[in-house]
Amino acid sequence: MAKVSISLDAELVVEVMVLAGVGSPQDAVEAVVRDYIARGHRTESRTELRDQNLREVQAEPQDPQG
Repeated sequence: MAKVSISLDAELVVEVMVLAGVGSPQDAVEAVVRDYIARGHRTESRTELRDQNLREVQAEPQDPQG
């Protein structure tokens, strides 16, 4: 797997380490990135189901009005 090196504010990394309960900066950053990705997938799943339901409702024929 390819690796990426970046520079981050040390205070941010330490805060994430404390919040996530991990002992290394590498693990802290990986935890944040994995959480962000998982949250995105959950959001996609919820909005996809809602969009499908809206399409089904809109596809049903409507009674004539007037």
